[in-house]
Amino acid sequence: LLPQMWTNTINQANKMALLAWAKETGVNLVQINGQRRYGGPPPDWVGNPPPAGTEVFIGRLPQDMYENKLIPLFQSVGKLYEFRLMMTFSGLNRGFAYAKYSTRRGAKEAIAAFNNFEVRKGCAIVVCKSTEKCELSIDGLATSVSQWELEAVLRQVTEGVLSVTLHASPCQKRSQLAVLKYSSHRAAAMAKKTLMEGNMRLGGVEMSVDWLNSDLKQKLQSCEVKPSSRKVQGSKCLGVPKQAPLSPVLHNALDHLNALCRRQCLGTPLFLTKCVQANPNGWQRFWCRVVIPRFPVPFSGFTWVRQDGPGRSGHEAAKVAVALQVLCMLGES
Repeated sequence: LLPQMWTNTINQANKMALLAWAKETGVNLVQINGQRRYGGPPPDWVGNPPPAGTEVFIGRLPQDMYENKLIPLFQSVGKLYEFRLMMTFSGLNRGFAYAKYSTRRGAKEAIAAFNNFEVRKGCAIVVCKSTEKCELSIDGLATSVSQWELEAVLRQVTEGVLSVTLHASPCQKRSQLAVLKYSSHRAAAMAKKTLMEGNMRLGGVEMSVDWLNSDLKQKLQSCEVKPSSRKVQGSKCLGVPKQAPLSPVLHNALDHLNALCRRQCLGTPLFLTKCVQANPNGWQRFWCRVVIPRFPVPFSGFTWVRQDGPGRSGHEAAKVAVALQVLCMLGES
């Protein structure tokens, strides 16, 4: 059974009910990068977006429940500005959503009415105030990566970056930690999803992406040496990236591409890979993107790889395959 046909058969009755409801009500749902959104703003909205404190988090949702049940329920206590349901590749929801109201009173009413509310017999949901976090941390950055390089690649793969700050990592030796500030919680959440699902690497080093927690933030602020921080200014790129020393041995295509970019002062390549199909015979199809900071456009495409035993990740094989393709495009063999 083909993957697309397989996913279409999951929860088919509820999917059809959702389509019928959307057609009947005229509600427009837009799915982007794993979340399906209504509003933001809704069709009849006039003026600025609602202030902070108007969004609620909804957890423990049945995974086969959709907006045709949830939006009317949460709209019953106040006007919705936006509703976001997190989705899986199969078309089921991921068990949580966010509802943003036009006023703080609407959010308070939703918490009072629906926290521990049974949306189905035996299925009580959790509704609480959304933290609306806007800051992420990226740990495990190589010391050769400069603030300019990181900003350049983040602008190409995420939206809404306000500032980037580099620190010495408090958790990993000879590594850097970056603090990223985004324009909104939604922008930060989308960036976190993109960076995590893309299995992000910069300069061949694996990094961990997470929300910036208060303990880590306090630890960084208490450091004696204050890192440099500046606002991202449109598409202008200021400063000169640090150059990593050339390795005497080029082990594979990744080394070759990194060395080429260093020689041509293009910056360190960033790799994003996502497995979109896995066959029983071991072959996997990956979507890949390579962003080279000083190259005008990113390289994107699909590649098939086969995982050779448990010791080698499919993501690693995909990076080698796409690095070979990029080298060919750059005129290297």
